[in-house]
Amino acid sequence: MATAERGPEDVAADKVTAAPGANGPVDDLTTTQHVLTVGRRKLKYTATAGRIVLRHEVVTDGKFDGHRPKAEVFLTAYTLDGADVGSRPVTFAFNGGPGSSSIWLHLGLLGPRRVVSGDAGELAPPPYGLVDNAETLLQHSDLVFIDPVSTGYSRAVEGEKPGEYHGFTPDLESVGEVIRLWASRNGRWMSPKFLAGESYGTTRAAALAAHLQNRHGMYFNGVMLISAVLEFGTLDFSPGNDLPFALFLPSYAAAAHYHGLIPDRELSAVLADAEHFAAGRYPYALAQGNRLPAEERAQIVERLAGLTGLSPDYIDRVDLRIEHTRFFAELLRSRRQVIGRLDSRFTGWESDAAHEVSVDDPSMRAIMGPYTAALNHYVRAELEYLNDLPYEIISGDASKDWSFKEFENNHVTVADKLAEAMRANPHLKVHIAPATTTAPRRTSRPSTRSPGCRSRRNCTTTSSSTTTRRVT
Repeated sequence: MATAERGPEDVAADKVTAAPGANGPVDDLTTTQHVLTVGRRKLKYTATAGRIVLRHEVVTDGKFDGHRPKAEVFLTAYTLDGADVGSRPVTFAFNGGPGSSSIWLHLGLLGPRRVVSGDAGELAPPPYGLVDNAETLLQHSDLVFIDPVSTGYSRAVEGEKPGEYHGFTPDLESVGEVIRLWASRNGRWMSPKFLAGESYGTTRAAALAAHLQNRHGMYFNGVMLISAVLEFGTLDFSPGNDLPFALFLPSYAAAAHYHGLIPDRELSAVLADAEHFAAGRYPYALAQGNRLPAEERAQIVERLAGLTGLSPDYIDRVDLRIEHTRFFAELLRSRRQVIGRLDSRFTGWESDAAHEVSVDDPSMRAIMGPYTAALNHYVRAELEYLNDLPYEIISGDASKDWSFKEFENNHVTVADKLAEAMRANPHLKVHIAPATTTAPRRTSRPSTRSPGCRSRRNCTTTSSSTTTRRVT
C-alpha cells in the first residue's frame, strides 16, 4: 500500500507561486511523499495536489495594466523521486465530456491508486475501496492530471464568468496554459512530453498538440487517444448523415454478443464480420435509399438482425438505420432492461419499459458512487488537500453551455490540427486505444469515439488498438 510521509524539507514545496505583483487568489498546492510497490520494485514518488491560478495580461488603451487572475485550476501531479528529468517522460492527462473532471483516468487507469468498484454484474457495495494500482503509468512516466475550469475543484475566480471557459478555444487555451505553467515551474521543458485524453479529451489532446506548438513552441513526443473522436460527423445521427449508422455497427455487435444474442460464435469473428459489412455493403445499401431492391433490402435486414440481436421487424421499421440510444433501449427490451452507453456490459431498469430511447445510463450509475467516494477520501486523507467546494465529477453547466462556435455550420473536426502538428514534428507519435463495448451519446456536443483522421489525405488510419500514425 502507498504510504505518505512529510517532513520539514517539504515546506518549500508547499509555498504558493504567483506572478510578480499579482493580487487576489494564490496557488494552494500541497505536497506529500509516497511509496508504491510494483512487483519487486519500489517507487518513491511525490504527489502535488491543489489549484494553480491562471492569469491574463491586461492591456488598456495600449498600456499594460498587469496580470489579472481569471481561473483556479485543480491538478494532481505525480513525480518519481530522484529521476533524471532530462530523460524521465511526463504525461498530461484529462478526460472529456465536455464537462468531465480527470477522475476516470486518474483513479481508474493511470494513477498510482485506483478505485475498487466491482464490475458488470458484480458491483462492490458502499463504501467501496481504494488500492494500489500495479499497472500505473507512473512506472514509466510522471503524471499530471488536469481538471478543466468548472470541473473538479477548478473554478473561475470571483468576477469572472465560468461560461467563458466552456468552449472549444477557451478550453484549449486554459488547459494549455496549465501545461505551460507546470512545465516551466517544474523545470520540465527538456523532458519527453506526452498528452493523454479520453473521449472529448482526445479532441482536446489532438488540438492541444497543434496549439502548444504554435502558441508556445512546445513540441510533444506522443499523443494517446483513448476512445477517440477527431471528426464529429462520425457520431452525429442527424438526418442525411448515414456515416455513424455504419460506424457504430461493430459496437452493437459486441454488445449483442456479450448479452448472449449472438450465440456459438467467437467475439473476434463477430467483430470481423461486422467491420467488413460496415465498410462495404451496409453503407452502400443506405446510400441507395428507395432505389434498393426489395430482395436486397430483405437480405440487409436479415444481416443486420444477425449482427445486432435486434428483430428483423424492428430494423425494417427504422429503415435500416439503428440510432444508438434506441439500440440501448431496444436490445434487451424483452427482458425489460436497458444497457449502458459508457459500457454496454452493464444493464439496468427504467420506470417505463416502453421508452423509445434509454433515459439513464446504468454503467454511469455503477461507477459514479465509487469514484466520488474514493476521490473525496483520497485528496483529503492521502494527498492532504482540503477544500470545502464540491468536487464536480461532471459539470452539467459546462456540458450544457459548451460552445463550438468555431465550427458553425460544420462538423467539429481536429484531425487536421493533429496532422498539422505531425507535419511540423515528424517525431510525434499517436497511440489509439479504441473501445469495444463503448458507444457515444447523441448530443449537440458529441463526445467519445470515432475512427479519427477519416478521409484525410495527410493521415493514415487503422482499426488496431495500438497504432502509430504518421503523416504521409
